[in-house]
Amino acid sequence: MSKLRSMHDAIADLVPDGASVALGLQMEQMIPFAAGHEIIRQQKRGLTLVGPISDTLFDQLIGAGCAEKVIAAWVGNVMMGSAYNFRRAVEEGGLKVVNLTNFAVALALQAGAMGVPFFPTRTARGSDTARGNEFFAEIESPFPLGRGESSREQEKLHAVRAITPDVTIVHVQRADREGNAHCWGNFGVMIEGIRAAKRVIVVAEEIVAAEVIASDPNRTVIPGFLVNAVVECAYGAHPSPVQGYYKRDDAFFRQYHEQTKTKQDSDAWLSRWVHGVTDRRAYMNQLGGCRVDDLGVKQHAYAAQADFGY
Repeated sequence: MSKLRSMHDAIADLVPDGASVALGLQMEQMIPFAAGHEIIRQQKRGLTLVGPISDTLFDQLIGAGCAEKVIAAWVGNVMMGSAYNFRRAVEEGGLKVVNLTNFAVALALQAGAMGVPFFPTRTARGSDTARGNEFFAEIESPFPLGRGESSREQEKLHAVRAITPDVTIVHVQRADREGNAHCWGNFGVMIEGIRAAKRVIVVAEEIVAAEVIASDPNRTVIPGFLVNAVVECAYGAHPSPVQGYYKRDDAFFRQYHEQTKTKQDSDAWLSRWVHGVTDRRAYMNQLGGCRVDDLGVKQHAYAAQADFGY
């Protein structure tokens, strides 16, 4: 059965107000900006944003009034530092923030994927990260440290609470109409986020025939049975990079930093780049053909052919 949907319909049907939404799980690449912009256009409210090192997408969603809570290791503009909408929201008390480490985010999503309430770990012990943090609890290992059968010492650990997002949205290189998807490059915590989520939206640079996906099963890191909707959206991760399709638009991140220093500036930016365009095609037309061409792959690096025959 085809799960191919328009971006508008996928967001409208699968991202309700008040949902917890995992985004940007592949760290600094393949951030689903197009999906985030559709969330803004549809004026979703009361969202909890979940992710590791969030780039400017979280900042845009916060500036648009979509988010009431963030669960993340860091929020900002990776290239430039602070993200002004996030900072304003925190300083004004309008945003609740749960601070985790990148590894804690990964463990929380892994616990959610495994269907267990927490994941035991040594991480963050000796730091202030766990102090007063709803996602950490100190526990005692039921097993000794293994320093010999006579050892009775039991280790103190942290339990990291599971995260089960209402919806996870990821961007990949290609997928078929059933949601089976190929992805290569840095996965970050994408796989954990997909397996932990109640619903999954896959955004792909291109939709290809099922035979293309089946030809390379080891690259099919997202099975279609976990996917609720698949959306075709070329350049849907811009300004972040998609390996094999386009590079990171460093100038865009610099410009965003300069153009969102005040609330009025941010509103103007959202008016131009989100509300002022109807879809990703209009967004790319506004970006300009020369700039789009400059972002394209200039030096191809193809994998060696793999023979799956017998």
